[in-house]
Amino acid sequence: MHEWYTLGVVGLVIVAVVFAIVRFRINPVIALALGAAGIGLLTGLGPVDTVATMTQGFGDVMMEAGLLIAWGVLIGAMLNEMGAITRLVDGLLRVFGRRGVAYALGLSFATYLQTIFIDVMIVIAAPLARRIAPRLGRNGTGIMGVTFAVGLEVGIVMMVPGFAAVALAGLLGVPLGVMLLGGLVVVIPTVALTILFMSIGFRLGFWNPEKDEKAVVDEEPAEEPAAGEPVADGPRIDRTRTGTVRTSIGGVPRGSVAAAEHIETERPLLLLFAPMLSALLLIAAQAVLTVIEVEVPVMQFLGSPVIALLLAVVATGVIGRGAVGTKRIEKSLVKGFQDGGQIFALTGIGGSLAAVIAQGDLGEILQGYFQATTFAPLLVVWAMAAVLHVAVGSVTLSAITAAGVIAPAAATMGMNPLLIALAAGAGALFCIHVTSNTFWLLQSFLGQSVRGALKTVTVGVSLASVIALAMTLLLAVFL
Repeated sequence: MHEWYTLGVVGLVIVAVVFAIVRFRINPVIALALGAAGIGLLTGLGPVDTVATMTQGFGDVMMEAGLLIAWGVLIGAMLNEMGAITRLVDGLLRVFGRRGVAYALGLSFATYLQTIFIDVMIVIAAPLARRIAPRLGRNGTGIMGVTFAVGLEVGIVMMVPGFAAVALAGLLGVPLGVMLLGGLVVVIPTVALTILFMSIGFRLGFWNPEKDEKAVVDEEPAEEPAAGEPVADGPRIDRTRTGTVRTSIGGVPRGSVAAAEHIETERPLLLLFAPMLSALLLIAAQAVLTVIEVEVPVMQFLGSPVIALLLAVVATGVIGRGAVGTKRIEKSLVKGFQDGGQIFALTGIGGSLAAVIAQGDLGEILQGYFQATTFAPLLVVWAMAAVLHVAVGSVTLSAITAAGVIAPAAATMGMNPLLIALAAGAGALFCIHVTSNTFWLLQSFLGQSVRGALKTVTVGVSLASVIALAMTLLLAVFL
């Protein structure tokens, strides 16, 4: 089959998938499945082999990433139920102060807080961000907007345990520990530099509070009720001398017989996050041992991502039961599985698409068009993911699709799959705009006008996309 025919089929099918999602609002999982089937049939794979390849590709990716995504979803759901995120954001302000809180918060979002769904994170942390913003000066709302957008979006595709990063690692066969270490190398400077450059730009006049900010819809005046004062039909915040936060509902302390039939106990913040942080340290330690070719059987078991995160789920559950009660923890687990359903399906069907493409000769064809250098494929996968994201508006979908298309060429050229994963993630960050649900959440919950959100979300995350590509190309020099 002529090479131009194969390239044309793959290109047209991907365009058709994008058009179906954007124009006809077809669910991305269904559109990708139809696209994978179409590529298989049109490139001569045949009906039987097309179905078998799609099934095999789905299973291979889920075997690598399925349990890891599930464990991350459950940990995030339990932490959210225990109020850990609200307390963390408040604590970061006290510890790092006005100048450092944006960097601390952005790096927290991008690294160890990636088990929490973006939408949930925005909703529960936005009120505290609005309280922090005035302390940062005239440009405070813009700085907080960039901090949220960059930290959350960069982490989700480039940093384990972000579910898109886990999916990319599974799709490309990157050991999760290696993805964790490689992500840290790229994510930390990307987030820090983006916040720095955008803050400088705001101070130079890029941010105009009169035009770029607006009142949050239905927001009450920024005034907390006095400690112990009842508030009917809503949550009340009681702040102790140590700064910890306790909530109550309708004037009845949460955890009373009337509210939850459990006496809620305040737990140290570090204790709440200890299981997840310990799991990430175990995974990273085993990755280092693997790189230096040292075999420690105990660490091979405990440092396995599946086991490390499973232990974190169990430990977080034990802590949660003591903090908020068994009933609320079980409810949070059910909610976590419900929210994670499409993540599982999208991850798996991305593997199906990649498997069907890999069965053809696309890898050999693309190899002939690349120069004998690592940089050309990385630029191609970044650009492909960027174009897909501009069209579709889904960071995860564009990253997985771009990585799946380029994976055959990466395998035949002996490229490091970690670099492909990072480049795909970086490209998928480019130009987050009005087609993204995250855009509108950040715009409304952080008190930005649409013009302001275009600056903090679209411009800010696009700058992060370019910086992340540069960091990935720099990393390629050493790998």
